[in-house]
Amino acid sequence: MKSNPVYEIPADEYNQKLALALKQIPEFKQPEWVFFVKTGVAKKKPTQEKDFWHKRAASILRQIYIHKTVGVNRLKTRYGSKKNRGMRPERFRKASGKMIRVILQQAEAVGFLEKYNESGKRAGRRLTKEGRELLESIGQGEKEKLQINEDKDNHEIGDIKEKKIEKVEKEIAKEVTEIEEKVDEKELTQKQADEEIKEEVKEEIGELK
Repeated sequence: MKSNPVYEIPADEYNQKLALALKQIPEFKQPEWVFFVKTGVAKKKPTQEKDFWHKRAASILRQIYIHKTVGVNRLKTRYGSKKNRGMRPERFRKASGKMIRVILQQAEAVGFLEKYNESGKRAGRRLTKEGRELLESIGQGEKEKLQINEDKDNHEIGDIKEKKIEKVEKEIAKEVTEIEEKVDEKELTQKQADEEIKEEVKEEIGELK
């Protein structure tokens, strides 16, 4: 079964990798007003995150991949947050639609998204073939590299095991040789002792005669 990095890689890690890929595409240019506009009415200040635009674009594309067809309103809800109202209870507020629309327009311009409006079905934007291929290609090169390194490690481990086995075999063979030499020496010594005993016995018999 073919692996799918969109689901296999944790969302934060995947979005960072996709954001790096989007930074290489001229159409995904970060507007100058990003650091002067709040991401939603619930926020106190504009974002100061350096790569916010590309990370948000990556997150939006991932959401569209997962949910198939997504509109601006649904994305505004997805990126909304609770507004602090002081002594009063917090209330949920949707995110700004301006940033979301611009990101969707950029993705359309590069050919990653297309508008979808079929009767009886949810309208919005969905990924094109090129868009799906981009998202599914994220992390694949690293996975192949990891597989190569794993195979290399396994090969090296196999070589180490073979060398260890060879070393052990040599040590065993050496020990066996030493044992055989000791046995031969012992047998020879015993044989000499037997011969000496026989000679002594013969001499004693000769004396008795």
